[in-house]
Amino acid sequence: MQQKKIPMRRCVGCNESKPKKELVRIVRSPEGAVGMDLTGKKSGRGAYLCRDPKCLQKAQKGGRLEKAFACKLSDEVYALLAAEIAGAEEKAVSDG
Repeated sequence: MQQKKIPMRRCVGCNESKPKKELVRIVRSPEGAVGMDLTGKKSGRGAYLCRDPKCLQKAQKGGRLEKAFACKLSDEVYALLAAEIAGAEEKAVSDG
């Protein structure tokens, strides 16, 4: 039997390629709202981050999310993403 191909995505924080399921998708909707997409099906421009707060800090420091979304992100958006990533990380640890 042929093995199923695992989709790989690159984290905008650490710039490492990892399986898509290990990463969190950050999406900018057509209306301009930025948030997490845990399902991976929301419409809009997406970028991927590891479930590590350090990767979010690297992406913020380098302006990588702003570059990926072609818009300026406020500190409140980064604080919201940090809280959501911490919650997603805790959920992943409790599930697995």
